[in-house]
Amino acid sequence: MTADYNYIEINKETWNKKTEIHVHSEFYDMKSFLNGNTSLNEIELKLIGDVKGKRILHLQCHFGQDTISLQKLGASVVGIDLSDKAIETAKEIATQLNSDSTFICCNIYDLPNYLNEEFDIVYTSYGTISWLPDMDKWAKIISQFLKPNGKFIFVEFHPVVWMFDDAFEKVGYDYFNSGDIIETENGTYADKSAPITQTSINWNHSISEVVNALLKNGLTLNALEEYDYSPYNCFANTIEIEPKKYRIKHIEKKIPMVYALVATKK
Repeated sequence: MTADYNYIEINKETWNKKTEIHVHSEFYDMKSFLNGNTSLNEIELKLIGDVKGKRILHLQCHFGQDTISLQKLGASVVGIDLSDKAIETAKEIATQLNSDSTFICCNIYDLPNYLNEEFDIVYTSYGTISWLPDMDKWAKIISQFLKPNGKFIFVEFHPVVWMFDDAFEKVGYDYFNSGDIIETENGTYADKSAPITQTSINWNHSISEVVNALLKNGLTLNALEEYDYSPYNCFANTIEIEPKKYRIKHIEKKIPMVYALVATKK
């Protein structure tokens, strides 16, 4: 069905709409970010470690909070995103904070047309791969832009989460990639009452699909972790068990909500 529409244009329009809401939302808390707080969570900070002097490529960076947070840790960072509104906003925020982070607006699969260098680290996190239909092409991009022995650091919502309906009351979707998921929703995860309606096209990707794509494209898996909470309150029927740790109230810790992996380019 992908050939019947331009999923890139549809999703770009969706993220342009979301960006205008997100930058003013309590969820993204721009006030504290502009006052010096990091947007990075405990999970990824542990994986990232000391990045002083490292060159980092941040894929699907939205409006650049994590990109700028990585730069504040001493890295030199390039952020990539599909949404021109998001990249425009990222550049404005970087200027405001005197950050020398660089931002490029493009579809991730087209990145070789915009950039030609290798990085110490490629990083991407939370709600990114569901917007991409092809994990093999994704892994090829990661491998292409990593130096030999460079690291890929990836944190993502667990595919088990995407099996459920919005209320987490029943299984409504396949764990495995069974093709396009086309949805129209009101509001956004960062502001459920926001006065916007948008259509999105997504794909579910199992952990094996992700890992095998990376292995096929010359990366070696160093670590794979699963977590029984989300650091973001972006789902329905949640309860905060500790600061910045959320679970689905009626499911408790019975399902994984996030996974993370580190892989090295051979």
